[in-house]
Amino acid sequence: MSLQNNIDKIFQREETIEKLLVNPSELKPLELAELSKELSDIKHITELAKNKYLLDKELSDLSELLDDKETDNEIRSIAVNEINALKEKVTNLEKNIQFSLLPKDKDDVRNVIIEVRAGTGGDEAGLFAADLFAMYDKLSIKHKWKFEVMEVSETSVGGYKEAQANIIGKDVFGRLKFESGVHRVQRVPETETSGRIHTSAATVAVLPEAEDLEIIIEDKDLRIDVFRSSGPGGQSVNTTDSAVRITHLPSGIVVSQQDEKSQHKNRAKAMKILQSRLYEAGRQKQQDERSSSRKGQVGSGDRSERIRTYNFPQGRVTDHRINLTLHKLDKVLQGEALDELIDALIVEDRMLKLEING
Repeated sequence: MSLQNNIDKIFQREETIEKLLVNPSELKPLELAELSKELSDIKHITELAKNKYLLDKELSDLSELLDDKETDNEIRSIAVNEINALKEKVTNLEKNIQFSLLPKDKDDVRNVIIEVRAGTGGDEAGLFAADLFAMYDKLSIKHKWKFEVMEVSETSVGGYKEAQANIIGKDVFGRLKFESGVHRVQRVPETETSGRIHTSAATVAVLPEAEDLEIIIEDKDLRIDVFRSSGPGGQSVNTTDSAVRITHLPSGIVVSQQDEKSQHKNRAKAMKILQSRLYEAGRQKQQDERSSSRKGQVGSGDRSERIRTYNFPQGRVTDHRINLTLHKLDKVLQGEALDELIDALIVEDRMLKLEING
């Protein structure tokens, strides 16, 4: 179907929704909310289409000017320059319209649970995991998202064995979903006296937060163990059995929580994480089935896939999926320049979808 046919259908749908919303009292609350949201999304596309129509009209008028034999050379030269500039604007508008017409990932609007774990590299991997966790905290501040630490398991040198946070805000999953995978760091550890560069890694998982009603978990499918919380190096930080470990027997997924002093609160946090992991497992299965014929993806979300390298000696960050290198490592880790990588990944993903849907 041509772009113009798609645009025509969008204008027809806009007209239909506006007629339905003339009498909002006749609609159910959920229907009213869904139609209002759909209209808001559609109006973004129709505004782009209207701008394209105006530019097409300007192009047509300038072409007529060029076709007029009485047009002098100076005006003809100006018209040619304007036509070239307008054609570039129309091309960009058409691309934006095509992006906007792509099917939306319904999970993009969700909050997330982000999990960062130290990988290979000993203490240095733990320190890098802490750096990554702090990077997402700073990015959250920039976007005015709420960053709620759920659990942190520290190493003896101040790094993180693993850390989890709930990030709440607008379109969080849509922006962070490409962060899942192996993040590699190359730098000289503080404990290294000979100045040798070490390579270590940390894994990141970004899970769309599941609603309570979406994932039903049967009590019979759970094994719940309680134990005493412990801090870095194994020392006890709590004198009661408040830590909780939940095993989901059908999937084998195990979740532990010990940050809270209350067993009840730790259990609630663990269940929230378990729900999100089960939701993500189902979501990933669906995606794999849909994209089995897709030759290239920005990222599968597989935590075993190396996605990015942070090279400290050269001050650069390279995303291997799109071969993009930024020589501003400090700004990336401060959350300031991370959006440059994320935006490029989103655009690449959209381009791949355009190829598949086109």
